[in-house]
Amino acid sequence: MAAAAALGREGGEDAFRRLFRFYRRRDASELRGVLDFSAPGGQVFRSHLSISSVSDQDASRAGLQPVSRWKAYGLNGYPGFIFIRNPFLPGCQRHWVKQCLKLYTQKPNVCNLDLHMAPEKTIDLWGQSKEQLRRKGSSKCEPRSLLEKLRWVTLGYHYNWDTKKYTPNHHTPFPSDLAFLSEQVAAACGFQGFQAQAGILNYYHFDSSLGIHVDESELDHSRPLLSFSFGQSSIFLLGGLKREEAPTAMFMHSGDIMVMSGFSRLLHHAVPRVLPNPEGTALPSCLDQALPSDLPAGSVIEQSSEEDWQVCAKYLQSSRINMTIRQVLAEGQNFPEESGTEIKGQAPSEDGYHQENGRAKRHKANTDS
Repeated sequence: MAAAAALGREGGEDAFRRLFRFYRRRDASELRGVLDFSAPGGQVFRSHLSISSVSDQDASRAGLQPVSRWKAYGLNGYPGFIFIRNPFLPGCQRHWVKQCLKLYTQKPNVCNLDLHMAPEKTIDLWGQSKEQLRRKGSSKCEPRSLLEKLRWVTLGYHYNWDTKKYTPNHHTPFPSDLAFLSEQVAAACGFQGFQAQAGILNYYHFDSSLGIHVDESELDHSRPLLSFSFGQSSIFLLGGLKREEAPTAMFMHSGDIMVMSGFSRLLHHAVPRVLPNPEGTALPSCLDQALPSDLPAGSVIEQSSEEDWQVCAKYLQSSRINMTIRQVLAEGQNFPEESGTEIKGQAPSEDGYHQENGRAKRHKANTDS
């Protein structure tokens, strides 16, 4: 970490951008100083959760272990930041992966492919991609399926990448299973009554990154930002209120959950790099086990076919999926009057902070600047 720390102190461009570029480099080899919560130490401490706020039954219905068994951590200097190491029950991550690839990609949800493809071409991304993914080999020359071209999907209140706002007239029903999962995690972290109103799903490959940004478009910042990761690993950078503050680098592995609340809710953050999982296998072992046949009554977790999982597994061999869930409005709060003036039929622009091969798709100024 010595080289990274020295970079953070250099003059010229801001400290966050320098470290983003450092970890973004394909030949970056000095990763020993990146925090790994599987072996916490130093500035890491155990976080106390609200165990009584989530019954073991409700946790199980969401595919989660009892909250008393969760391994949750905080970071000195980042009040309100909580890192939860894979609290999912065996097999349950598979449900959320399948939902992100098969169900949440369906209309009326919005995705980046809608911006340059005819509506009828994006109705069933899963159906158009599954056979191609199942047969996919290791050659980089093979054409990519539509699912592999997917970069983001928005749920609930659909984020507008041009205006950086949510509006009341661009809203579709939020998935009930994902809302239930989010409510349990938020309650365990002390935020009872959390309402999952908007979601942004990001789909990463080994050549993808997420530029430096702050999630500030929600009108209620008193509620947390929830982040769920599945598949391959990544480096996550958590900075300060200003980009001149050098960020802390940490690994995120499959099943890990991050909660940004309080002071940490409006901090700069980024994902400079996606990495193969540390086990050196095609998929992390936490994804090996299938769902048990006896799911609890009222579970939001659904059984899926082995055929469907084979498609998901092939996708995840070179990819990572991240779900970020937000509450946009406080209880009883309304959008400002001007929010209703969005142009009818306006589509969100290409994701301004999602990068591939080091090139921004559009809105270059929003990538890592």
